[in-house]
Amino acid sequence: MKETIKFTIAQDGTVTEEVQGVTAGECLNITKEIEEQLGTLQTRQFKPEFYSQRNVSFQYNQNKVTV
Repeated sequence: MKETIKFTIAQDGTVTEEVQGVTAGECLNITKEIEEQLGTLQTRQFKPEFYSQRNVSFQYNQNKVTV
């Protein structure tokens, strides 16, 4: 999925941003500079993707030889 940042600007000037296509907290790195330029952050809501783990596989004792 393509990484995308969606901005919605309400009539009162409130800006909402939504990051799509990333997981495991990558959104925080992507939006840090933008949020600093926009001003004070009022609230932050995480989507389920934030709590997803990246695709990681573990290999344990694969080369262990038992005698």
